[in-house]
Amino acid sequence: MEYWILFGVFTLLMLVGTPIAFCLGIASFATVVYIGRPAIVVFQQLNSGVSAFTLMAIPFFIFAGDLMMRGGIAARIIRFAGSIVGHVRGGLGQVNIAASTLFGGISGSAVAEAAAVGGIMIPQMKARGYGADYAVNVTSMAALIALLLPPSHNMIIYSLSGGGRISIADLFTAGVIPGLLLAAALMVTAYIVAVKRGYPTEPFPGFSKAFQYFLISIPGLMLIGIIFGGVRSGIFTATESSCIAVIYAFLVTLIVYRTMSFREFVHCVTGAVRTTAMVLFIIGAAASFGWLMAYLKVAPILTEAISQLTTDPLMVLLLINVLLLLLGTFMDMGPLIVITTPIFLPMVTAFGVDPVHFGVIMILNLGIGLNTPPLGPVQFVAAAVAKITVWDAMKSVWPFYLAGLIVLGLVTYVPALSLWLPSLFR
Repeated sequence: MEYWILFGVFTLLMLVGTPIAFCLGIASFATVVYIGRPAIVVFQQLNSGVSAFTLMAIPFFIFAGDLMMRGGIAARIIRFAGSIVGHVRGGLGQVNIAASTLFGGISGSAVAEAAAVGGIMIPQMKARGYGADYAVNVTSMAALIALLLPPSHNMIIYSLSGGGRISIADLFTAGVIPGLLLAAALMVTAYIVAVKRGYPTEPFPGFSKAFQYFLISIPGLMLIGIIFGGVRSGIFTATESSCIAVIYAFLVTLIVYRTMSFREFVHCVTGAVRTTAMVLFIIGAAASFGWLMAYLKVAPILTEAISQLTTDPLMVLLLINVLLLLLGTFMDMGPLIVITTPIFLPMVTAFGVDPVHFGVIMILNLGIGLNTPPLGPVQFVAAAVAKITVWDAMKSVWPFYLAGLIVLGLVTYVPALSLWLPSLFR
């Protein structure tokens, strides 16, 4: 009965539109009361879930992303990306993906990237004759690149959910090749769709102008090297790198570009505080939910059930991928990482899958879920910028979904794509 209460209350509340953090918290509370444990346990686990020192990196990376978006760094990166790939067929679509790849190594957030890059690119694409659905689909799928490139705060959440024993530096490094592979797959898809629809190209500004745009964007691009190089070399931790990112972004926007006004700074602070509060509340509630699943031995039961179906590691990964894709359609990424990592990580490691490799699989898989209604927050953000409904965008998103699923398959069944670079740096 306790399993029915835990998952039944959670599902019922979610179906009636209750915010996900309250679904997790109320379901945990109801289950704890039923099994006769003190109700205070739920709040103790919630507090414990948000008390990890490593979690401090999340608000700082969110704040750094806001500073870069409002301080003009994103706009300069987009202009540089446009100068090098804009002349390809469907040029603005290619610019969108290239800019998302560069900005993704700074923001670490798919939603932030969809808002930042989409806010600049989608109106331009619509004004130059691109379909609004095409602009939304390119923006929303390209935003997923940020989840794989450092400093992805979802990888930090995954490391904590795995007991803190998984190296964040290895996770940051492992996501680089899959992130670039996803960018390449989306560029090819965007090109094919653009040719089919007859979209225009953008004039090449010349090598001297492209080099000038590159020089202007260097201060912003240097942050990627600072974060990645510092964490990978051991000069500072992921948490320390987030603080450095904030200081560096603030100094660049204030002193180098001189675009940060006091009003914009206040907007950055309030926006980062609001986003951080939501993220940490969800993590805390999910920690209570995850503790209950561990207490009720959900992971061993599920492992045994899957083991009875198959003992082939390839089939186990296929089943987990399908299940995560389904869960990602109606649950946000952060809670799913916290909830499912304690369940699936012991299972896949028992079948010989490297925890770092599985982390990249999970991040990419759940990232695709961010573009899948009824939840789909990244898709909703991009559609809101384009002023169309999500359902209008969904009608033509399938080529981009297919590209994402092909990359997911490659990352799942070719471990070297994730593990070669971390081993090289070690």
